[in-house]
Amino acid sequence: MDKFRMIFQFLQSNQESFMNGICGIMALASAQMYVAFDFNCPCLPGYNLAYGMGILFVPPLVLFLLGFVMNNNVSMLAEEWKRPTGKRQKDPAVLRYMFCSMAQRAMIAPAVWISVTLLHGECFICAFSTSVPVDKLGNQSYTQLSEKELRRILARIPCTDIYKGQELIAKEVATRYLRCISQAMGWTFVLLMTLLAFLVRSLRPCFTQAAFLKSKYWSHYIDIERKLFDETCTEHAKSFAKVCIQQFFEGTNKDLSMGHATFVEKTPSETGEEKEKLLGIMDQGTMNKILKNWHKCKPPLCLSQEVIQNGNCWAGEIAHPQPPKREYATYYSKV
Repeated sequence: MDKFRMIFQFLQSNQESFMNGICGIMALASAQMYVAFDFNCPCLPGYNLAYGMGILFVPPLVLFLLGFVMNNNVSMLAEEWKRPTGKRQKDPAVLRYMFCSMAQRAMIAPAVWISVTLLHGECFICAFSTSVPVDKLGNQSYTQLSEKELRRILARIPCTDIYKGQELIAKEVATRYLRCISQAMGWTFVLLMTLLAFLVRSLRPCFTQAAFLKSKYWSHYIDIERKLFDETCTEHAKSFAKVCIQQFFEGTNKDLSMGHATFVEKTPSETGEEKEKLLGIMDQGTMNKILKNWHKCKPPLCLSQEVIQNGNCWAGEIAHPQPPKREYATYYSKV
């Protein structure tokens, strides 16, 4: 259990590794879901194709959406996309980089499902059983059937217990023919996905290295800024609640005129230390205003105090980016 706890703590501290682990788990889960899935072909001419294509493409779509839902950066991307511009311009390249990174991870599980489904072949056999070339694989002298009756017989190829067309075409021949095509398509799909992943991961930074590094840096900055802002708000809320509760008990103790209750007053140094953590924000209205300002007008990405006060700096003018500051509330308390 200690080893699993250490691994979980490592994944929590490294979000990229955590998301890669989640994608790997979803990929394995998609393969296990297919193995456990009870595949029952309807064996009807009008339903085989719809059922087979639905099994092939609907679960991957669900897994793709789950990949976005389980990614913590989705809300961050939506927030950055919809936020007012204010004093900080929005860079479409950064938004595209964030979306592409999430999409790459979300596509792993659907790709595994499609690969396993095609390599297994049952879904493809059900969908295209009525398309078997009887004139090439079947009994050419068996021509007294109409087109409708022929399709009805071929649609029952995936169902061993009700198929009665051995005189027309052997079930083993038809299923082997369709499974061969399905597996060829499956390996082709795996090859294409592998080549696409290679091109995206290896060749893209080579052609647009400067733009790639810029988008990657500011994507990481947005993620770190959000985490630090949440941590600052959490620390402020904790100190605010602590001071508020202390003031409540101090006021209650003073109102007790009979003196039956005793209350140990905190030293001025301890009280002052807690109030310093409030960063000068001592009431609900001021805090609400700061949070509103943070959403509407985030500070410019320039660390020079003179430029911040003038408000004439934007992301494109930064020559030497530095780590983000944590004094968000201090900046807005001066606004």
